[in-house]
Amino acid sequence: MTTGEHPLPEAAPAPPPAEVLADVVGVLGDVLRIDAARIDPRQTFRSLGMDSLLTVELVAVVNARHGTAILPTDLYDHPTPESFAAQVAAELHRTAAAEAGPPASPPAGEIAEVLREQLAAVLGCDVWEIGPAADFTGLNVDSVLGAEFVATLNRTFGLRERAVVLYDHPDLAALSEHVAGLLRTAPRPPAALGARELDVLLDAVRDDRLTVDEALVLLSRHG
Repeated sequence: MTTGEHPLPEAAPAPPPAEVLADVVGVLGDVLRIDAARIDPRQTFRSLGMDSLLTVELVAVVNARHGTAILPTDLYDHPTPESFAAQVAAELHRTAAAEAGPPASPPAGEIAEVLREQLAAVLGCDVWEIGPAADFTGLNVDSVLGAEFVATLNRTFGLRERAVVLYDHPDLAALSEHVAGLLRTAPRPPAALGARELDVLLDAVRDDRLTVDEALVLLSRHG
């Protein structure tokens, strides 16, 4: 930028969808026990009288209603109902995109290269000696070497395969496709629900601010 030029103003963040904002403000009204119509969505949570316990309750209810996994600490970065609703909308968009397409995972070709290196280490040979579709029997992979190879595979990709997987997928190409398929369908581990969040969730059910079904949905998502 040359002298005398002014930086371009940053683009304003996109406003959240009206229905998401209305839902967040409605939940906030229930949590604060005030009429949602009195809440200015651009006012900060702190100025609205939110404390840590109310924040946990707000996030727990929103997560249960929308199936999101937002943390109470996220409100530090989204300090107003409007910005928080934008975060909820972004989470919903990411979830929808993930469900619409295959989850991100390494392609079979990349997995095959990793498996070639691991197999070469187990066999004590150079990688170039193992073809991309090498047959395990032809490489003299016995039960002991096979168990070591599969154990390394499991540690690398977070799987729990047994050594017999080499019989069902007897070459590198087949095994790589199998591992890629497992990674595409592997569920993501849910975030843990803390003791304080659980207490607040139960209080919300007792006070009729959260239905039992909504609470069960939230609990099921957090294991």
